Parts: sequence; C-alpha cells; structure tokens
Amino acid sequence: MSTALLSTAEELHARVRHGRRAVVMTMGALHEGHATLIRAAREIAGPGGEVVVTVFVNPLQFGAGEDLDRYPRTLEADLKLAGQAGADAVFAPAVDEVYPGGEPQVRVSAGPMGERLEGASRPGHFDGMLTVVAKLLHLTRPDVALYGQKDAQQLALIRRMVRDLNFGVEIIGVPTVREEDGLALSSRNRYLSPDERRTALALSRALFAGRDRHAAQEALRARAREVPSTQARAEALSAIGESRAAADAHAVATAVPGGQAAVRAAARQVLDEAARFDPPLRLDYLALVDPTDFSEIGDGFTGEAVLAVAARVGTTRLIDNIPLTFGSLGAAS
Repeated sequence: MSTALLSTAEELHARVRHGRRAVVMTMGALHEGHATLIRAAREIAGPGGEVVVTVFVNPLQFGAGEDLDRYPRTLEADLKLAGQAGADAVFAPAVDEVYPGGEPQVRVSAGPMGERLEGASRPGHFDGMLTVVAKLLHLTRPDVALYGQKDAQQLALIRRMVRDLNFGVEIIGVPTVREEDGLALSSRNRYLSPDERRTALALSRALFAGRDRHAAQEALRARAREVPSTQARAEALSAIGESRAAADAHAVATAVPGGQAAVRAAARQVLDEAARFDPPLRLDYLALVDPTDFSEIGDGFTGEAVLAVAARVGTTRLIDNIPLTFGSLGAAS
C-alpha cells in the first residue's frame, strides 16, 4: 500500500480511522532517527491502526539569524522513507494551512522551563515549538504522539503542556539514534564539512566521558557499601591483599558526594580540548539537569538526570544529551 501525501486538514480528517492513530512530528529532511520513530509508531498503532507523519518547517521556532531559509526541504525523499518505515500518510501542510491568519496572536507559553538552556540560547523558540505542536495535535487528532529523546527539553515541555492543558494524547519518548561513531543523528549534520564533523564528535564523546565517570563512581560506591568498617573485616581484607581497594572505594565515596561535579568535569575536559581543534568547537552550554524542569542538579541529588550539551561547529549548532541515574536507583542509563 502506498503512503498517502496530504496537504490539508480536510484531507486528513476525511480519512476513515480504524484503531489507534500514532503521529510522528518532523520538520522533514528525514533520516534514520525519524525512521526509528516511525517504526516505533507502527508497532504501537498495530496493523489495524494508522501512522501519520507530519512534515512542517515551523517558522515560529526559528529566531533571527537562524537557518529557516536554508533548512533542507526534501519532501519526495521524506515520503519514500516514511512509507518504507511504515507510515500510512504524510501530512505536509503549507504555512497558510497551519497559520491561516498569519502569525498567531495567541500562542502557548513555555513558562520558566522554556527559558533555560535551549530557551536561553534561542529566546522564543519553545513558545513557537509548543504552539505548532498544539496545533498539529489538534489537526491530526492522535491517540499517541512520539518524539525523540535527542530533543530532551522539547520532549519535557511537550509532556508538561499535554498534562497542564489536558490534551487527550499519550506522549512517548524514543531513545536517541546515533551513527557508528557516536554522533547523534540530526538533519543539521548534512551542513558539516568532513573536518567540522570530526570536531562535532566531541559532543557525544563528552557525554560518554561523563557517563563513564559516573558509572565508575557508582561501582566504587557499591563496593564501598559491601566493605564493613570493622577491625575483623579490615584484617581479613589485609590478609588477602584487598585493603587498598577497599580504602580507595571508601575514599572515592567520601570525597565526591553524589559525583555530579566529577561528571561535569569529565565532560568539560573533552569539550575544552575540542575548543582547540581546527575548526574549533564553540560551547554554548554543558548542563546536568533534573528532567522534570531542566534546572541544574546539586550534590546529593538522587534520581533521574540529563547531561546535556549544545555547541557550534562552523555555522552549525548541534545539541545532544544522555540520561543518567544518581543514587540508589542505579548507575548510568
């Protein structure tokens, strides 16, 4: 069955619905990361349901000097990829279909979370993003909508909007898809020259360095908890040559409470080195945040966290992140 290309809400609403409708929202220039989202949507919708992919380059979420005009438009290729991944329809409306009266006077506000990290670097971006997501949710009327975790702050804000404004839709996050060398898939990767791409690998390497430091600390703390501080145990450890290992474990557990500073430091070291590359990486932010509101976490924090980074290489701005878990819940995710 071929994938239908729809350009108006009237065409979309005229489709006979069977089962669940799962929607994947994109700005086009589809790649394997989008295909992963579509395949996940296909599985959720099931053979009797419907998968709709939206392709819309939203002008509201581009600021002055950003790449709206040069953002890639590849609708024919997008339609092919979407169909191969399992989409039943691609909804690709024109700007005046989504905003029939011009720029909307009433918009969704992202609130305080939308002013942090990406919001601080790109003022108004999240207001524009949430406004178009709200409109597309109304236009497509899905039972479930899927978004990539690479845009972690965007995903958190969409979830908050859906909860706070009582949208009747389930929001599902899908893990980041990476190339073999670790670079997170993005439509903007095509802007990178070969030399710029080599520099850009520092984003994922920094995140992995932070993750590895965290995992090592968690392993040492787990070992420390297994070593009681009794004289008999100390003598037994000494007898089998493990006293130094036990002491090291206790020292690490005591010296770096929570380990958040060490995670940041490990990631920062990689980014600082990349700033001296040719071409250099220009860091926008490195943050270790609470995923519920994207505020920085402090020492002693326990629970889920996100290590996030944004930087420019040449004229291209890239973002990436990984989830971590601190405390009794476990080590790196």
